Parts: sequence; structure tokens; C-alpha cells
Amino acid sequence: MIAKNSIKRGVSLYSYQEEYFLRKMSLEDCISASAKMGALGIESIGEQMMPGFPNLGDAFYDQWHAWMDKYGTTPTCHDMFLDTKMFKGRLMTDEEMLASVIRDLKHANRLGATTMRCIVNTPPHIIEMAVPYAEQYNVRIGIEIHAPFDFDHDWIKQHLDVVEKIDSYYLGIIPDMGIFEKRFPRVRSERYIRQGAHPQIIQYISEVYARHDGAANVQDEVRGMGGNELDLAMARDLSHMTFVDPRRLLEFMPRIIHIHGKFNEMLEDYTEYSIPYHEVIAVLIEGGYTGYLSSEYEGNRHIQDAFAVDSVEQVRRQQEMFKRLLGEASQQE
Repeated sequence: MIAKNSIKRGVSLYSYQEEYFLRKMSLEDCISASAKMGALGIESIGEQMMPGFPNLGDAFYDQWHAWMDKYGTTPTCHDMFLDTKMFKGRLMTDEEMLASVIRDLKHANRLGATTMRCIVNTPPHIIEMAVPYAEQYNVRIGIEIHAPFDFDHDWIKQHLDVVEKIDSYYLGIIPDMGIFEKRFPRVRSERYIRQGAHPQIIQYISEVYARHDGAANVQDEVRGMGGNELDLAMARDLSHMTFVDPRRLLEFMPRIIHIHGKFNEMLEDYTEYSIPYHEVIAVLIEGGYTGYLSSEYEGNRHIQDAFAVDSVEQVRRQQEMFKRLLGEASQQE
């Protein structure tokens, strides 16, 4: 029996990037599709789906809130990016980075979002400087824990040190479920094969990754097997992937303020090929997590060379999986 819980379901509109880019779906369409699945938490990216960002006028925010009312949805999280090299020939200064973060906090506030994802390249000391502004605009800052970083990476430890030192409601972490990738995504390995990689070498690399006992020599091994550049490219991918024991989440549960439900391929049986969501969600329930699980589909980029992308169906399947694992009534069709 699944324990009673208060975990809420949502969608990152990043999931629909394929259809939005091809003008098959508008911003309103993305919100509507999510609402129809009962995924009422809306996570957004200003740079991607809000033309004119960051210079959005009152009319845009009025329309945004009208959509929220129309579809019964709630703004959950704004995904912030920090272009540290936005000035040719030099990095941004601390003052410029802080100003960029403050700008996005203001935007999140106007959206009605109570959380802002800070991308992992944001320096820890900038996050620390931004906390008073997070309090001012009533938006919680969450540093994203994203592969290949994990909880034990030195950069993430620096961020966690800041989180503990500040000990503020307005500062936490946002784990991306890509850190729990147990198997190499099939949509990625199959694309390598379509492009000309050797099936037997691709299978070997997948098996190496699935052991999770280190892959330091895999590129040399692939060369010894007569691998081509595509085989080597997949071997290099292993250095950008990670599998963390889902139970590690329990150590950081009080600091988790939002979850990115990364996925590459939802199967017809409503399971994800690479990520053991049944293990992850069981841990979230055990730890008492009460925030949003936000679908984040990224498989489109790995199949678009050969197949039609149906992001809405992929997100729908993940939301059905969420409902089952959270103990909600199944609505599979």
C-alpha cells in the first residue's frame, strides 16, 4: 500500500520544446495540455517561450494570470539561466551576475511562481548574495543538482555549505532525476546506431554503464574493439552521466524545494526506460516531500532524426506513472 502523501504533480513547459519550436503548440497550448493531465503546476522558462524576455510588459503578465485562472493551474517554478560569458572577451562581474539573478527573481514574482531554479553553474557566493532578494520577492531559490554533478561533487558541496550556513526558507536544492539514470537511455544508444555506430559496441558500452563500477577505460576498450567516432562519442557520454542511490535523497529532504522529473523515454507500460521512478518516488514519500514533481521530457532530441515527436503523449504517460506511484487513481486510456 502506498503511504498517504502530499506530493503534487506539474510539468516543465520545457517538455514541449519540440512542438513549440515548430509552432505546433503555443504557450497557451502547453499550459492547456498540462492541465488536461491533471498536472496543474506550471514550470516555465522565460528565454524559451516568452518572446521579449526579460522585457515583458504588463500585458504579458496579465495574459499569463488569465491563463492560470482559465485552466486552474498554478505557477510553480521559473528556470533561471546565468550567461556568465555574455560579455565578449570576459566573464560577468559579481555585480552583473547578481543583477541577473535579481532580474529573474522579479520575473518569477510577477508570474506568481514561488520557486526559482538556479542553474548549476551559478557560483555559490552569488547565490548567498541573492538570498535577501529572494526574501524580498518571496521566491525560493533552488540550486539544481544535475548530472554529471551529484551530492558528493565538490561544486555541489560548496553550494550545500552555503545552504546550511544561510539556513533560510528561501534557499534550497532542486534535484534533477537525471542523477538517478540506472540504464543508458535507449533512445540515445539507438540514435548512435542509426548514425553508424556498431550495435555490438553500443551494447557493450550500455552494459559497462549499467554496472556502475567505473568506466575510466571504456574509451580505450572501444578503440581496441575497432570502434568508430560514433562509438567513442557514446563512450564519452558516460562521463556526463551518473547514478546515485535514490535513498541519498533522505539526507537532504529538508532542503528539497522542487523536483525536476527528467525523463527520456516513457514506455507503453507507463515506466521510464532509464530511471527507476518507483524507487525514487517511494523515497520521496518516505521522506515526507510535499512539493511538486515536474515532468521534464528531453527524449525529443534523440528521436527527431527518424521519428515523429509526441511530447504531449510522453508527458501524459509520465503523469500516469506519477499518479500510480503516488497512489492516485489510474486514468490510463
